[in-house]
Amino acid sequence: MLARLMTYSLLGIDAVAIDVEVDISPGALPKTTLVGLAEAAVRESTHRIERALVNSGYQRPVDHTVINLSPADLPKDAASFDLPIALGMLVASGQLESDLLQDFDAVGELALDGSLRPVKGVLSMALSCRQKGRRGLIVPAANVQEAAVVEGIQVIPAGSLTEAAGFLTGQLPIEPAPFSWTKAQQEYGQYTVDYSDVKGQESAKRAVVVAAAGGHHLLMIGSPGTGKTLLASRLATILPPLSPDESLETTRVYSSVGRLQPGQPLLMNRPFRTPHHTISEAGLVGGGSVPTPGELSLSHHGVLFLDELPEFNRKTLEVLRQPLEEGRVTISRALASLTFPASTMLVAAMNPCPCGYRGDPRKQCNCTPIQVERYLGKISGPLLDRLDIHIEVPPVPFRDLSDAQPGTSSDQMRSQVISAREIQQERARQGGQPLNARLAPQQLRKFCKLKKDAEQLLQHAMESMGLSARAHDKLLRISRTIADLEGTAQIEAHHLSEAINYRALDRTYWR
Repeated sequence: MLARLMTYSLLGIDAVAIDVEVDISPGALPKTTLVGLAEAAVRESTHRIERALVNSGYQRPVDHTVINLSPADLPKDAASFDLPIALGMLVASGQLESDLLQDFDAVGELALDGSLRPVKGVLSMALSCRQKGRRGLIVPAANVQEAAVVEGIQVIPAGSLTEAAGFLTGQLPIEPAPFSWTKAQQEYGQYTVDYSDVKGQESAKRAVVVAAAGGHHLLMIGSPGTGKTLLASRLATILPPLSPDESLETTRVYSSVGRLQPGQPLLMNRPFRTPHHTISEAGLVGGGSVPTPGELSLSHHGVLFLDELPEFNRKTLEVLRQPLEEGRVTISRALASLTFPASTMLVAAMNPCPCGYRGDPRKQCNCTPIQVERYLGKISGPLLDRLDIHIEVPPVPFRDLSDAQPGTSSDQMRSQVISAREIQQERARQGGQPLNARLAPQQLRKFCKLKKDAEQLLQHAMESMGLSARAHDKLLRISRTIADLEGTAQIEAHHLSEAINYRALDRTYWR
């Protein structure tokens, strides 16, 4: 007897529909054959499924069983095929009859006792299920909140193979899982840190506001203990709340690599990722024999913080250049080319020299000019050019540390950022970009009009500082953001002057 049903397999962060066909031939030699380019994790599942059937009270097929996973040319490497294969074996052996299999798909990993374990990528699978026009999806109970966020399909939680079979036969009614955006936001959308914790550093906070308002990449240079990490770790708190679409996009990445917290339906806060400097290229931008997202994609719609920037392998840092410009990562392999989202704010921090105290009034620097040059030379010019804003973070005076008054709060800074981004959203409706940092050259000419004195100032800065054409465009983008923070339609000289100050380290450190 032949049974057919549908399931899904991850390809990158997307889910691909897979047809599961199970055929049992009576009278043939007892054997189970699995075909369809199944990798080791899938091939081994037949033993697990057979024991799960027996331990759940069903009979294991004793005839020749052929399991086909189609399309046959797509590699399949996941345990999520366990539940659909088991259901197919029950139907093909005559132990289960259900018309609901024509409308409901299934995913899930089986334990030997027949219970269902969570699988990766359920959110993408639910989205693909809706796209296919299916009625619903049966998922492990531990994945139900993650899949329930997808509207338009019924998400059925099952704790075991028996429960899934009972739902399909109508013997066990299971209500589709509900989802409440408001409830999820209240439970998972709160930050535990605030910029009011940062004493002093008001000029650095101003630069952080400018960076957040326009989506600009930021480089902070300062001695150890000046607050660089403290400033970076709170940047996500001043970004606008994730929209439902942004939350869905980011959660898909986390779901595909199994990084969601148990029971958490969506990422409600913007991600903040801080990889160690020993990270590999694949770990940073994604890769592997079966490509998976890296830290750059895990920080999608959030912040990627690289502390001690010169300590990272230079070759590893260089792979960031193209993704930072394009907002996505493309990884090509022999069988497929996968694209992962990577629209992130890069924030980097570093010391001014190997010992860390160059220019620090508190301690003397003993580094030689050659040591300093070699240290700074670990960061290439092209990568430095892609970091829009460069600031120095000076030591905090004692009077600021002892001040009982809190510093500028995240709420105050966020209100400025949101106001500036609303202006950019309105400009995007006129053919611009949602973020100033993404403005194309032709859009710069349209939206970055300079007053005459500002134009003269820009010309002088380009000639005196020897800035590149890319730096010229970045000055215009940063100036546009500063003007948006003031609600000014045209870029004035003082807007451009502040933007130039954010590029002054080009000549201070990398002359």
